[in-house]
Amino acid sequence: MIIEYGDLYLVELPLKLKGYKKFIGSWVIKDLNVIVDVGPASTVKSLKRALDSLGIKVEYVLLTHIHLDHAGGIGHFLRLYPKAKVVVHERGVRHLVNPEKLWKASKRVLGELALAYGKPLPIPEESITKPPGRIEVVETPGHASHHQSYLFGEYLFTGDSAGVYLEVEEEVYLRPATPPRFIKELYVESLEKMLSLGSREICFAHFGMLEDPKILERHKEQVELWVDVVRRNMGKDINSIIEELLEEDKLLKPYEKLEEDIKFREMQGIVNSIKGIMEYLGEGNEDR
Repeated sequence: MIIEYGDLYLVELPLKLKGYKKFIGSWVIKDLNVIVDVGPASTVKSLKRALDSLGIKVEYVLLTHIHLDHAGGIGHFLRLYPKAKVVVHERGVRHLVNPEKLWKASKRVLGELALAYGKPLPIPEESITKPPGRIEVVETPGHASHHQSYLFGEYLFTGDSAGVYLEVEEEVYLRPATPPRFIKELYVESLEKMLSLGSREICFAHFGMLEDPKILERHKEQVELWVDVVRRNMGKDINSIIEELLEEDKLLKPYEKLEEDIKFREMQGIVNSIKGIMEYLGEGNEDR
């Protein structure tokens, strides 16, 4: 599926796994031959078909971070587009040039999901470059220390730094993307940095565009709520935390209206995000 948003396209990259539709997408900036994130290795061929249908000759790939769902396909992609240049945080470069450690860690943490994403291939170090002139890099650690977002005119490409978004019956569903190793201070600072940019159209990798910059402020409040709820329930069954969040978090409430298979997928994400907050609070941060 290809969705058109003014100067942009969003190419959906569904996986052959329960619930993994409307999950990850690659943003295409039409006039610049630039894409933001390539998705996992297993979806590169479908991305190529979409780009061919649009007549896009990719010159730059902007990677928000190196997790497999966003950048796992970059080595495969460069075999199809050998002249394309890659923009990524300096901390991510070595894991793209030699992805073996990333692959082993991903299999250990993600299990079946890592296999569905597919094994990354190495990229040549000389393909790494700076972004083209009209693109501004915004460092946004928190979800990952090497995470960066990108600003192009009114469009802010947030990767995972502003959570996971879906439109559900004209309502906004949003959940934090705070897996281990989550650091609240960095996550919140990243949101504040993006807020300081002013009015923007927010382009989520997961999944779609929201023309409401206030969502960043609401997401900041949401993260604070999640940390408070987890703190109050430390030591209790995780299901009690989930129940309280579904009751108290207005941005999470549309969960009940999601399609059943997407609910299955999102519950996995909710649990993983709670675990990231639990780990954060368990490291002597209970009073923060």
